[in-house]
Amino acid sequence: MPALILIVEDEVDLAQTLAYRLRKDGHEVEVVHGGGAAMERMASAPLPGLVLLDLMLPDISGIEVCRRLRDGTATRRIPVLMLTARGEEIDRVIGFEAGADDYVVKPFSPRELALRVRALLRRSEVAGVPAAGNRAPGLRLEREGCQAWMGDVELELTPLEFGVLALLIERRGRFQSRDTLLHEVWGIDVEVTTRTVDSTIKRLRRKLGPLAEFIETRRGIGYRYCSEPPA
Repeated sequence: MPALILIVEDEVDLAQTLAYRLRKDGHEVEVVHGGGAAMERMASAPLPGLVLLDLMLPDISGIEVCRRLRDGTATRRIPVLMLTARGEEIDRVIGFEAGADDYVVKPFSPRELALRVRALLRRSEVAGVPAAGNRAPGLRLEREGCQAWMGDVELELTPLEFGVLALLIERRGRFQSRDTLLHEVWGIDVEVTTRTVDSTIKRLRRKLGPLAEFIETRRGIGYRYCSEPPA
């Protein structure tokens, strides 16, 4: 699944190493060294299929760049893999809350990076949703483009939010544990906590508005999407 990948990394040597590895895997790679340059690049075509984004950039922070990408109509579904030397739980949570799809702490191995890139690209590929699993009361989903509609209004979901919603709807009526959601939506064993799942559900509920009540939480078990609001 070769893709155009944009590397946003101010450490020139590291950016070159990452570019070499990704090109070796068959990807087309572009490199910029600051947040401002990244936003300029994202304003032109063709858009990348994935962004490797350093958290600590010299001008605009990676967190702010990620937020801007998620606010843009053309860029909000592009997978973002955040790179950082900061591995504290709060940093990971902030990164995911800003809309990052995965998080790699420096130093990391080229093999680990390649696996995470592959997982993100696989998750963003067009994949058919089972006929029984692309609708729920008030909602319609399409895998292509990770799109969801509430009535005639398209919801502005990140790939992670769409992935969680699609899984819950596909398995509606059945509780999904936080570990299950982490494994199946994030795609690989990532160093995140259940707080990340809870934060994603919280954002998803906010975007679902009146349909938020269809997502039921059961303490110690997990989440499910109900056919009707729980009593």
